Order: sequence, then structure tokens, then C-alpha cells
Amino acid sequence: MNEAHSQNQASPSGGSPAADSPADDSRPSRRSVLWTAGAAGAGLGLGGLTAGRATAASPAGSPAAAPAAAPGAAAPAAKGRTMIGVPFAPRRTVRVGIIGLGNRGGSMIDLFLAVPGVRVVALCDPVKEKTARAAKKVTDAGQPAPAVYVNGEEDFVHLCARSDIDFVYAATPWDRHFDMAATALRHGKHVGVECPLALRIDQLWELVDLSERTRRHCFQMENCCYGRNELRVLRMAHAGLFGDLLHGAGAYNHDLRGLMFDPEYYEGPWRRLWHTRLRGDLYPNHGFGPVANYMDVNRGDRAVRIASFGTPALGLAAYRKEHMPPGDPSWKESYIESDRTISLVQTAKGRVIRLEHDVSTPHPYSRINSLGGTKGVFEDYPERIYIEPDHSNDEWGDFGKYAEWDHWLWKEHANPPGGHGGMDYMLVFRLMQCMRLGLVPDFDVYDAATWTAPVPLSDASIRAGGAPQEIPDFTRGHWKKARPGMDSEKPAE
Repeated sequence: MNEAHSQNQASPSGGSPAADSPADDSRPSRRSVLWTAGAAGAGLGLGGLTAGRATAASPAGSPAAAPAAAPGAAAPAAKGRTMIGVPFAPRRTVRVGIIGLGNRGGSMIDLFLAVPGVRVVALCDPVKEKTARAAKKVTDAGQPAPAVYVNGEEDFVHLCARSDIDFVYAATPWDRHFDMAATALRHGKHVGVECPLALRIDQLWELVDLSERTRRHCFQMENCCYGRNELRVLRMAHAGLFGDLLHGAGAYNHDLRGLMFDPEYYEGPWRRLWHTRLRGDLYPNHGFGPVANYMDVNRGDRAVRIASFGTPALGLAAYRKEHMPPGDPSWKESYIESDRTISLVQTAKGRVIRLEHDVSTPHPYSRINSLGGTKGVFEDYPERIYIEPDHSNDEWGDFGKYAEWDHWLWKEHANPPGGHGGMDYMLVFRLMQCMRLGLVPDFDVYDAATWTAPVPLSDASIRAGGAPQEIPDFTRGHWKKARPGMDSEKPAE
């Protein structure tokens, strides 16, 4: 779930025509706002994250003013038709281009190569050694040698421009996700990026508009939605076992101190530097996505507002004092990102979702993953359940006894390859299956934007003393209609 460093890349190569022709041939955006891991040093802050433009703010540690309510919460006029319910064009083989081949991209390529009917056509990373290692994986898998793009930070544009790619996958530092997703869409490619989708509300709206205008899907590659427990709880919730749903919780509580101070793991060190720029929840998607699915957010309910609070930022400085030698570049950094952020999201139906983020203090890993309703509750880490009439006397029950509710993906792939307990493979397998068979994807750009909106909005709320921030309706009213999501039926191959 941690992304690798890699960004953009090099000269175009020809190829056979893509299965889908782009609906929009406008030029790719080449703008670079503040966004590069190298340029954004410890002395750079970000202000106006919820507004229409990012601005260089005061030095890190000096709070930027934020409005009491997020500007632009009202939906702008649509520039195209909704992408809700739009299937892929079926194809025999899905041709994939991968941008970013570090920690995350360098491991995810193994899963793309493991899925039948997928061909890795092109690779992009400015670190040539990473690209070479990934290219060898492709040829070792018996596929033709991929085109490589290694000529600097902007060479990803040429990968996106190829005519023989159906899907672009980006696993890079967060500040490049928006430009890469937008460029891929403008070139008529479906695109999936690691979380978060983008860092500003106006960028989220732009990706929604581009997806609608180009008729291409834009995804958050949210692997946690495909976890075995998450999918089991989803099916149980939709079958009514929890009764009327009332509340849920999700988190990314993961002690990353050692990795964030490791000069090899996060190059730049791009991830640690975000703790000098934002106060809010930097990584809400892993917790928010599954709970939103349980509650049919964007499919009969919607996230309306968020209020966030943050603790003092002490953990990284304390770790630095104990572990980093004098003169290390990290001593120039001032950390402002709350060690733990706690947010409450309310939905249109009045339900409440609690989100937490903490990567700066010592504690066991937890995504919380909780769901409660009028008939009972599930809590994860460790997994336990209490639902009526199965349980009584205030004693937790064994969640393992509910394996009959497992999603068909987990019944068909009981021991999937790859990391994070197999959910990475489930994500790649299912997305590639939907593309091959011409199915409607399990989630879409509206889900990606909703799950990412807490990044800028939690920062704005904390800076405004916990004042609630409106979450935009990225569906422009289409959330009111129930529709299928991840609780899918197994398709006929």
C-alpha cells in the first residue's frame, strides 16, 4: 500500500491502434504547479488546497489560512455525460503501460504479468535501473520486450501518447498523480493511480470532467476494497445481516517512522516531506473506500460533510532525535502534520463514518474496518463480530464462521499471489477482467474523487478549528439512484 518513487518519462514509440479511440484529442497538460518531490523541500508549505489554485505558502510549520467552508463545494456545470454504468469496450488482450517502478510499481508489475489476457507494453521511470529490472520481468514472463521511457520527469507524456496502450497505471509520489491521470485521459487511455487521486478539490473536479468528456474511466487503485474481510462484510451488509446501517470506521494507522527516515525507501524523501506541508489526513482512501462501499456511498447515499481534528505533531521529531545523526538533512524540517488525525464524515442518510490517520507514532498496524447497524457490529484488527440473533450475552463471535459470505473472487482465488494478503492481485485481476469482458467497473472516478476529498478537506477543517467542510457531490445528483458496486456476480468468461 506504500507507493514507490518514480515519475515520468521519454520518447514515443509506435504501435498498433488502441482498442478504444480517444474521444478528445486536446494536448496533454504540461503544467507543473508546485509538484515535484525534489523541488518541494522542507521550507515549502501548501495553501489553498481546497481552492482553485495551489500557492506557495509560508515556511513549513507556519499555518496557512483556510476558509471555514471549502470553496467550490457546489458542483460546476458538467462538460460531458456521466460515466456511471458505462462499460469498457471488450478486448481480447489488455495492453498496459506502467509509470513508476519503485516500491509499489516494481511489485505490482508482477501481478499484471500474472493475470491472463494482459500484456505490459511500456514502462516509465527516470531511474533507469528500476526500468531495466521491470523490463526483464516482462521478458522473463514470455512477453515481448516493452518500450521504456527513462528520459526525465516528463517522459510519461510519451508513454501516454502511444497508440497501443489501453490502460495506464501510475505508482508515483502523490504530487504527480493528477498530471499523470489527466494526461492519460487526454490521450484516450483508461487510467488507474495509487492513492490519493489528487491533492486539491479543483483537481478532483477536473479529473471527473475529463473522464466524462473523454469517455474513459479513471480509477483509484484501492486494493483494500478487495480484502477478504472487506468483501465478506460488504456482502453481509447488503444482505441485511447488520440491519439498517448506522456507523462505520476506517483508518490508515501504520508506523512508518523507520521507512520515512530511510533514504533508500522513499526517495526524496517525498513521503516524509508531506508532514511539513499538510495537517490533515494524508491517506484516507484505504479506510474510507471499504466503508463507503458498505454504505453504498454514491449508490443511494453520499458523503456530505467532514469535520477533522489533529493532535500535536511530535512523533517524527522525537524519532529523528533518537535515530538521526547531527547534520542529517531531516534536521532542517519542521513537522506540522498531526500525528493522529480523526475525522467524522456524515452522509446524506445521517450515517457517520470515522476516519483516522497515524503513521508517526508506535502502534500495531490497523485499518479499523468497522461497521455497525441496528442488528449488530463488525470490528477488525482483530476481526470479531456481534450480530443478533447469532450472538448474545455481550460476547464477541467468531467471524470465521461466516465464510459462506465470501465474495466469489475469494472463493475462486483462495490463495492469490502478491502482497497485502492477496488483495493486490484481486484488484488487478478484477479490473483486467472487466476490461477484457466489456463490463462496468466495480468503482469509478466519482468514488475515487469522494475517497480522496478528505485529504484537502481535513486539512482545511483542522486549520479552521474543526469546522465542517462540505464534500462535493462529484456525481452531480446521480448518487440518488441505487446501482451495482463491488458486490458483483461472477461473470461468464
